Amino acid sequence: MRTAAQTAVLMAILTLISKVFGFVREMVMANFFGTTYITDAYVMAFAIPMIIFGGVFGSIATAYMPLFSRITENDGEKAGSKFTSEVINLLLVVSIIAAIVGIAFSDQIVSIFASGFSGETARLTSFFTKVTFCYVLFTSIANILEAYLQYKGIFLVQIVLGYVQNIIVIGVIIISAFTSHYYLAFGFLLAHSTRAIILVFIAKKRKFKYSPVLKMDETVKRIVIIALPVFIASGIGQINTFVDKTLASGLPEGSVAALNYGMILVGVITGLTITILTTILYPKLNQANSLQDFDRFSDIIGTGMTLVAIVAIPCSLGAMVYSGQVVQIIYERGVFDPVATSMTGSAFFYYSMGLLFLSLNTLMIQAYYSMHDMKTPMIFAGIGVIINIILNLILIQFMALSGLALATSISYLVITVMLFAGMKRKYPHVLLMRSKRKLLKITVAALVAVGSSYLIYIFGVMPMADVIYMRVVQLGIPVAVAILIYFGLLVVFKVEELNMIKQIVKR
Repeated sequence: MRTAAQTAVLMAILTLISKVFGFVREMVMANFFGTTYITDAYVMAFAIPMIIFGGVFGSIATAYMPLFSRITENDGEKAGSKFTSEVINLLLVVSIIAAIVGIAFSDQIVSIFASGFSGETARLTSFFTKVTFCYVLFTSIANILEAYLQYKGIFLVQIVLGYVQNIIVIGVIIISAFTSHYYLAFGFLLAHSTRAIILVFIAKKRKFKYSPVLKMDETVKRIVIIALPVFIASGIGQINTFVDKTLASGLPEGSVAALNYGMILVGVITGLTITILTTILYPKLNQANSLQDFDRFSDIIGTGMTLVAIVAIPCSLGAMVYSGQVVQIIYERGVFDPVATSMTGSAFFYYSMGLLFLSLNTLMIQAYYSMHDMKTPMIFAGIGVIINIILNLILIQFMALSGLALATSISYLVITVMLFAGMKRKYPHVLLMRSKRKLLKITVAALVAVGSSYLIYIFGVMPMADVIYMRVVQLGIPVAVAILIYFGLLVVFKVEELNMIKQIVKR
């Protein structure tokens, strides 16, 4: 687990750098093309394939790993490579058909997804769409090969390849600015094809042997049976987001944007911590389940939950206490005024209340998936959406925008309870958290640390600064104190998982 913890830290650092690269890419695009019809066409053309195929390919990649784990552990590497080849060939067939349809009917597809576009904007979007449907071919292959490599314990190369993609896209944007904007779409096509080709070479070095297996009846059946509930659960999540934004559209102007910005901040926190952790643990859970080693499975899920709590509890409390300050530092400039900060800060505050539950849900769902149980999380997700909609309709009457965010957090809590209860009932041999006292210690440490930092913030000698770097310093000092107090208390409380962090620092 020490190696896994070190990998997690490296992934967090590299992911953060990758997000910076992505931001630079958007800055370059904005610099050369601004908010013109070219940008509208560019953004829409790349959104269309993701809307249609994003959930499909993602669910297949999720369903692939449990099946691959069972086949590899029971029948060996050769059988695992054969199964991987079958899945890749299946996706290739689907992708090729999709590319042909996208190229042939790009005008009609654009008229459906971007009905407001006309004239040159519609024509340019149609051209870009022809290209983007081709890059789906490479994305589908890359998703499976990334899952294959993750099972082999390789996580960092995928993030580094993200740098390569962004550099290629940035280069093509610059070239397009000085030649023709019609070249823009080829940036993503070149980037994704490069990514897929490199992943093929890396997978081969990790014993993957491709075979052009065309007999896919059994493969299709197994993948569809497992992937369908994952896809439905993903769709349910999209429905949740759609309902929130639909209701927010009836509130004062800016409410939809405030909800979106608030959730983006939560997504950054989970993306740099919990998502990385679950990405590392998912292959280990699959392997333990395939070997029927339930003691190891319980150890992995138990350690994972403790690590989630160590990260998510203080982040949740800190985000709630400093929600307004964080939004002000990150967003408040230009037309994003104090009113927008107040609205977004309120949404961020109530979303942050559910951060721990969202994080636990992510890990728990991976545990269910590793045991080939995709239906139970799907059912619970459906119940969660119903609860969220009911709470939305109630709380929006009293709390407006804040009520929508609070309803989402409460629904996360309900789903967490159901996931825990379902695991205990269906899989009593799995021990989720062996020490409730440890959770209490982590909570107390987080409360003391965040509370102490807030006192320092309130009674700090610096007045509220208007210069952004002064705001960062004013908030950074109390946060730094909170981190020191928090980890100091974890040492005093003898939380064993802290030893992993110590080993990372030593190395």
